Amino acid sequence: MQVLPKLYFPTIIFCSLILALSSCTTSKKNDSSLSKALLAYSTDTKVHAKGQQLFQAYCSPCHNFLQKGIGPGLGEVTSLVNPVWLKKFIRNAPELIEQGDIRAVQLFEEYKQLMPPFTNLKDADLEAIMAYIHTQQQAPQQEQVSDLGPAISDPMPTKIAKSGLHLQIEHVMTAPVTADKAPIARINKMQVLPGTPERLFIQDLRGILYELKDKQWLVAMDMAKERPNFINAPGMGTGLGSYAFHPDFYQNGLFYTTHTEPAKTAVADFSYADSIKVAMQWVLTEWKLKDPKALPFSGNGRELLRINMVTGIHGVQEITFNPLAKRGDPEYGLLYIGVGDGGASENRYHFICNDKSRIWGSVLRIDPAGNNSKNGRYGIPRDNPYAKLSDSEACREIFCRGFRNPNRYLWTPDGRLLITDIGHANIEELNLGVAGGDYGWPEREGTFVINHRGKMDKVYALPASDSKLNYTYPVAQYDHDEGKAIISGFVYTGTAFPQLRGKYVCGDINNGRLFCVETAQLKQGQQAPFQELELKMGNELVKVMELTKGIKPDFRLGLGLNGELFLFTKSDGKVYKVVDCQSNP
Repeated sequence: MQVLPKLYFPTIIFCSLILALSSCTTSKKNDSSLSKALLAYSTDTKVHAKGQQLFQAYCSPCHNFLQKGIGPGLGEVTSLVNPVWLKKFIRNAPELIEQGDIRAVQLFEEYKQLMPPFTNLKDADLEAIMAYIHTQQQAPQQEQVSDLGPAISDPMPTKIAKSGLHLQIEHVMTAPVTADKAPIARINKMQVLPGTPERLFIQDLRGILYELKDKQWLVAMDMAKERPNFINAPGMGTGLGSYAFHPDFYQNGLFYTTHTEPAKTAVADFSYADSIKVAMQWVLTEWKLKDPKALPFSGNGRELLRINMVTGIHGVQEITFNPLAKRGDPEYGLLYIGVGDGGASENRYHFICNDKSRIWGSVLRIDPAGNNSKNGRYGIPRDNPYAKLSDSEACREIFCRGFRNPNRYLWTPDGRLLITDIGHANIEELNLGVAGGDYGWPEREGTFVINHRGKMDKVYALPASDSKLNYTYPVAQYDHDEGKAIISGFVYTGTAFPQLRGKYVCGDINNGRLFCVETAQLKQGQQAPFQELELKMGNELVKVMELTKGIKPDFRLGLGLNGELFLFTKSDGKVYKVVDCQSNP
């Protein structure tokens, strides 16, 4: 058979596709070799405990035993696949694909991604993880009969068209290495600090905030030194999640961060029933710097709020102030905070993020200078949608809600709030932020119904009575034929590249494709079409996956000094500058 090329070996945590095997056709009847192989899994409880620790550290952000999450569900895998093959696949999946292994190729063709070889892993660690997974196997579940109608196999059959434009890029710098394997630098958010002169910052999720000056990476803050309980594992957004400068930063020295700490580090301001696990806590901190111009930053921090999370995914990955607000505006100095669902829905705790009285799955809006919150450490703006309700009726901090992972947002030049929401198994969303809006999760994914009480890997058509539910739907979306995780970018307002002016530019984290949409077409009640921007280095068209040599890029976009456009990839820590934009010949 034809051997697939070595094109796509992303460094999602190592379990990411190895166990996507329940979708492969395997007959369990009369499979004596499989029955015998099951005996190979250790029954030692100490091995299981070790495997559980490794699973939590490396696998749990992408997988659970109930259904598909970021990666496939693992509830039946050891009943379907011989452990000898499974271990080989973990050890060196690319090699099995190159050899034309039927199951390995099938997985590649289905998921369009897999992992690099893990020849550095010890046999005992792999065997412990596999033994733990084996203890969690469940009886095969029948697909629930639903009144939602037939599932939609291809939600968006029309493919994203080429824009006819390409961006000329050149490599300009590489981030300091913070790990010995990909992603070697988890660079995540680029931020311009206005002033004279302007300053440019970028953070590594592993805890370092840098100021970029003449291509030097100057350390502004090391979160591990500031907060001894800081953790950045297991990845998937954990660590130093985001940062924001107060609009009066040079006058008041105020600066804000979010970061992760272990479960039970301190009493959370936002929690749920004790019977539900807590994987970690997200913390919002206000820092008062002694000298805003000095590096590294020096000052004191006070905790504003702390949130429990069910898993390590979908945390607090964005905080920012509205850059268009002027002194004297009611909006001035209000901090927006994106809080994901923490993986609650796909772990059958959908009620945690399906309730306006709870904080998860929301974009918050608070006044850091106020004190009328429940904990007295910040304020609730009086024009927030639920500000006049009691704490039991609604979480008064919420500006809008119903998101799975509102990981990035920005304001268009005409003042509209754009929110990207990373989807589950089918749809990636771009939304217009509306005060009090409910964007549907976990009842909706994009403009489709999702069955959050059953398996969540399928979507269904909206019911005829949908308008009565008053959900707010995306203004642009794409399905997982095109990409797996949308990442926000910017609305180009510069003059250097007139072909881009007025376009919202974003991308996909997993495959590094670059998209754009006309902001004039973003209107509530309809979906504007994405178009693809191509990339060029020298005289050749290139793909981000080629630049990262086939490893999952963990793609990001940034806006630098003087409106310069940047692309960067966590996998190799490289930063590229857009130097031209031309029409394709």
